[in-house]
Parts: sequence; C-alpha cells; structure tokens
Amino acid sequence: MTHPYYDAVVIGAGAGGMSAAARLVAAGKKVLLTERLGRLGGRASSEAIDGHIVNIGAIAIERGGVFEETFDLLGVPLDIREPNPATVFYIDGKVINVAKGGWGMLLGTFTKQAAKIGAKFADARAGDLPEAKMSTKEWLSQYTSNETVHAIFRNLCAAIFAANSDELPARAFLTYFAIKGAFKRFGFCPRGTVGLWNDLGDGIRRHGGEIWLDAPVTALHTADGRVTALDIEHEGAIRRVQAGVVIGNIGPAATVALPGAEAFGADYVARARSTPKPAANIVINFATRERLLDVPGLVTFGKTRRLCNMGELTATCPELAPAGWYQYVAYAVPRPATGDFDEQAEIEESLADLRELFPGFKDAKMLSVRVMRNDWPAQRSCAGFDMPQDTPLANFWHVGDAVKEYGDGGTQACAYTGREAASKALAALEMAAA
Repeated sequence: MTHPYYDAVVIGAGAGGMSAAARLVAAGKKVLLTERLGRLGGRASSEAIDGHIVNIGAIAIERGGVFEETFDLLGVPLDIREPNPATVFYIDGKVINVAKGGWGMLLGTFTKQAAKIGAKFADARAGDLPEAKMSTKEWLSQYTSNETVHAIFRNLCAAIFAANSDELPARAFLTYFAIKGAFKRFGFCPRGTVGLWNDLGDGIRRHGGEIWLDAPVTALHTADGRVTALDIEHEGAIRRVQAGVVIGNIGPAATVALPGAEAFGADYVARARSTPKPAANIVINFATRERLLDVPGLVTFGKTRRLCNMGELTATCPELAPAGWYQYVAYAVPRPATGDFDEQAEIEESLADLRELFPGFKDAKMLSVRVMRNDWPAQRSCAGFDMPQDTPLANFWHVGDAVKEYGDGGTQACAYTGREAASKALAALEMAAA
C-alpha cells in the first residue's frame, strides 16, 4: 500500500498550528493540517448555546503584528471590530481609562511609590530585569504594600498569563508589559472567534492545503532521527501519511505521550513532562437584559477574590446574542493556577465576585462555566516555564503556548511560534531538496 506524501504535516489546528500551516501553503508547500476536534481554533474557538455564540478560551485578537500578517499572506481579511477604549480598569466602583495616562496615572491613584515602580518599567525596557526566580508579587513588594496595587498586578498576571502574581516570574511580567508593550489594539470577531479560524481554514484550502477534522494522530514513525510518517485516525480508519517535516500544536507533554515518541529520547521525554507548568482559568459566559457596565472593551478589576477581567462582547458585536441580550465573558484565575485546586470552590469564589461587583448579575442567564485545566488548560505553560520549539528530531518543531518566546502571551504569541516553525520547516525542506 502506498502512503500519501506531504511536505508538511501540522498536528493540531490551534492558533500556532493554523499560523504555521498558512505560512507553509503560502510558500507553495503541500500541507496537511490534522485536528482531533470537529472544529478549528483549539482553545480559542466558539460554540452555540441557546441562540448565543459563546467563545471558548481566548476572545481578544490583536491587530498588527504576526497574527494579522499571517492572514494577509493568504489574502484573508481579519474580521474583527475594535472596542474604544480597548481596556479600562474598574476599581472601587469607578471606571479608570489608562489609555492616555498609562501606568503612572493608574498607580499614582493608589500609591506614592508610583514613580519608583514606573522607573523600574523604564529599567526593564533598558534590559535591567529581575532574576528569573523572583515572582511578580515578590518584585512588587519591594516597592509597595498597597493592597489595591497588588490586586491590580495580580489581575493583570491572571488576565494575560492565567497565573497569580506569586506564580508568574517578574521577569516575564516586565518583558511583556514593559518591553513587548501592553494595551495593544485588539478586537472581537462578530461571528465568534471560530469565524476567524474558518476564514483562515478556507484560505489554506484555497492555496492547496488539506484540513482533516475529527482526525487525531495516533502514532509517530521515525528513522535516523527524523519523523518519516504519522498514523492518523480519519473517517473510520487509521491512515498513514509520509511527511517531509512535522509541526506539533498539541504541546510537548501530549506529543511525547504518542506511540513512537520514544525516538525523542528519554531525557527530552522527561523534560517535556516536567518543565511546562500548565496554568488554569475559569471562563464564565452569561447574558443579562440590563447592561452591567457601559464599557465596550475589556475591564480589569482591582481587589477581587478570583475574578480578573470581563468583557461585554455585544457592545461591539451584537450578532453574538439574540436581540435584547447583553452578552458577557468573565475570566477568573484559581488559587493556585499552576497547581491543584478545588474546582467547585474556585467557581463559587469567582461567581461571588460577580455578584458583589454587579447586583444585576443575580438575574443573569448563565450560558457556560468552563474550567480550563489539566489536558485543556488556559495556557499549556505559564510564561517563564516554556520549552524550546526545537526537538531532538531534526524535522519536528512545536508551536503554541508551551513554547512561547519568553514573556509573550495570547494568540499573537502562538502566531509568532507558527511563523518561526514555518521558517525552520521551509529551510529544512529546501536543504532536503538540494
């Protein structure tokens, strides 16, 4: 029996995998993108509930940069609407817009040490960063003990990295907020986040790529330090395909659990199981008849039990809900986020925050409460604990949120890993053809 050959096989259709596949087909390569679920987008997708389009995981899609560039390569419009203002803080019953005043204005409201903290952000931009083991909470405690300031930093850590401030390295926090830049332009898709992935999937197909849904990879085949073929369950049968290069978007831990993964070597397998620190969050989708807060973008909170941020998606995308409903998504991060926790107790703490902050929440229609943890975490690795994209197999690279660039976060970070892996894959294919 002959087995079909693809220049590249991409395992997993999350943000990193789809970005890599898009770049490879744009370069004219024969690509197979295989996904175990029946939809695209992985942990940044959508589902329909009671007439509402409800997002799963990530909702905010950044304008500019690598993510939008990937869509441009295939001539696919990026269908998002930007809220204005994009982000605000809601502290002590007041909305604080930091678009103009920035960190100084925000922190200066609560602590006399705002200038000193701001100076440390400037030092970070100049390359002066804390030691890798110092947590964000430990770093901040050097300059202020103000509870509100600590709550703001905790909720920023939670909103971006799905981790508490005592779990996230200060070096990673400062790299993201001081060097990579915070409060970037972003928007929401009026068809739910899955609409973007369906658009990009159509672009991949138009350029000759194949996408198999409901198609988990069941085994790797290797020889001479390279992946030569993969077994994929598809349409009721196990199909073997040959591959020039392979890009994995299922994370190092899931990859080394595949039959045949012993070819990575015992040391690598052990590191893939122990190095990444999966981070959890709780995603609460609900709708109300009365608007809770007249803010179109994302709201980050001050002192809360678990709640870190919230967005009213119908402020910019009314199509997501039936007429007359305001639809919200709220994010909470358990304590701990990178360890074991009591799921029901953490959900209740998160709901208590919503009831306390917004009296109208008591009349809300609950759409879903999703705890993203274990094999389906908010982040496959907390920032600062990522694995390299390269592996001991010369033609296999990882993409996604367990191999992010240091201090990076969000779908933009995953798209960046897709670009880097695609570049390495193209170089390897050219070398093999020479």
